[in-house]
Amino acid sequence: MRKLITAIFGNPDQAPANTGPAPETRGEAFSLDNPYVAEVLGGAGPTVAGVNVGLESAMKCSAALACIKIIAETLAQLPVHLYRKTGTDGRERASDHPAHALVSKAANPWTPAGEFRLIVATHLAAAGNGYAFVNRDAAGRPVELIQLDSRKVGVKQNPLTLEPIYTVAMEDGQTRDYGRADIFHVRGVGLSVYKGESPVHLAREAIGLALTLETHCAGLFGRGAKPSGVLKHPKSLSDTVLGRLKAGFSNWYTGNANTGRTMILEEGMTFEPLQLTSADAQTLEMRRHQIGEISRFWRIPLHMLNELERATHSNAEAMGQQFLTFCLLPILRSWCDALALSLLTEAERETHYFEFLIDDLARADIAARFEAYSKAINSGVLNPNEARSKENLPSYQGGETFMRPVNTAPAPTEGSAPAPTATDASKGNAQ
Repeated sequence: MRKLITAIFGNPDQAPANTGPAPETRGEAFSLDNPYVAEVLGGAGPTVAGVNVGLESAMKCSAALACIKIIAETLAQLPVHLYRKTGTDGRERASDHPAHALVSKAANPWTPAGEFRLIVATHLAAAGNGYAFVNRDAAGRPVELIQLDSRKVGVKQNPLTLEPIYTVAMEDGQTRDYGRADIFHVRGVGLSVYKGESPVHLAREAIGLALTLETHCAGLFGRGAKPSGVLKHPKSLSDTVLGRLKAGFSNWYTGNANTGRTMILEEGMTFEPLQLTSADAQTLEMRRHQIGEISRFWRIPLHMLNELERATHSNAEAMGQQFLTFCLLPILRSWCDALALSLLTEAERETHYFEFLIDDLARADIAARFEAYSKAINSGVLNPNEARSKENLPSYQGGETFMRPVNTAPAPTEGSAPAPTATDASKGNAQ
């Protein structure tokens, strides 16, 4: 039986352990000739538009960069905490757990927690995967989260346990394998079982067309936004005269110094300018269309990309809610699950969980925020001190009392007399 398992899955004694790094390996695992490396590097290559689009070149596209920045910077500003369940429905922050300081204060001695989320979320939004090495002490408790470059991390399958194995390329050219317990991995959408697909790779044709249109506009306006023209002469010209005429005309017509000045032509020669072609006239419309085309891959509302052609005061708020519901919340859910899997033990995952505080997304609208506080206090969901703590204000005596509307009362249960209302009580006092 052991020989059969070895023949099918390989030698179990040589399979990487689930915890702890495997011995360093050398070879061609990350050679540029390896097709697997091209996938790791984001599938950089030529597009139909004629430009190469990879992770780095895509950052030069304003729409793609805006989508990546919106996701990364939003995750960086949202605080995340580790909570411990108390009782049946209560909870408290587990500030005594070592993982709480890693996600809320500093991931390691040189990286604040917000910067760590920014780096990993940038790789997640661009490459489809975010990685970090989980450094542990002798007792197995996490003490550091060290961010990794997603372009230097490969994922393969353990042939025996079917668990993922992470191959990390080191600066000295060597590679090292790690088990799932040593790597924090948050992934995006993709057909691969163990890693997400790069949105840049999926949107490479749309990004390539946007870059081509930008280059075309730069060249058009670099020539003074002037169309080409035709010089007409009633007779044929010698090569000498043609060369002199071409040089003189180019020096006069190009550049901004001679813009608007009168041009002198000799011997009955006339100049007939050509009008903009239909492609040139529709360039602006095509560039606007590409912004919407690229934003679909990240599910970013157009108004967040400064494309305000169809945005109004009434629908901007609804589109912001769509960004939170359909774009951000699935990413936050993936982050919380990945943090729990990497930083908590199996037993701790029954009593502890991570959660992002999304209340900061509404802080820009002070009127909406205080209106929400007012409704929450009047309905008894929050007391005044809890609302003040959300605004980093000190509590006051008596502010821990929960309010209750005077015109409501508990609903009567079947077979019992209805509870007296405030109106009935006032009538009784009058009698």
